[in-house]
Amino acid sequence: MSLQSVQAFLAEHAPDIEILEMGTSTATVGEAAAAHGVAPGQIAKTLSLWLRDEVILLILGGDARIDNRKYKDQFGGKARMLSAAEVIEWTGHPVGGVCPFGLPQSLRVFADVTLQKFDVVLPAAGAIHAAVRIEPARLVQLVRAQWVDVTQATP
Repeated sequence: MSLQSVQAFLAEHAPDIEILEMGTSTATVGEAAAAHGVAPGQIAKTLSLWLRDEVILLILGGDARIDNRKYKDQFGGKARMLSAAEVIEWTGHPVGGVCPFGLPQSLRVFADVTLQKFDVVLPAAGAIHAAVRIEPARLVQLVRAQWVDVTQATP
């Protein structure tokens, strides 16, 4: 059902975007980067986090890590990940397939500036073997995300 919700979302909002289904798992950044032949940073991982009593999504480059100080300064609290069961409940997507498309309910979405260094990024598409290729600015526009800077500087 998760892949189908992404297909329905894209059919309505971005029919030109094709879902890329792979014959192997792309659930981890390493698997996805290898399968798509891109740098790990181009894999746009979507984290599901508690922000007090609200669930938010944070999209960041696959090689990026949250900087606790920057996150707290931005959001006023510590980053707390959802459990696997909560991820499915809130996003409708399995861990490894979480994306900001085709959600069962409206969630606030944030995109880290680490995505801006690439022309194209690859977020998952609701399944552990599916992704899309999309420009970071279009991704942000499509899911009404807000840009933030909450990751550690990378060399």
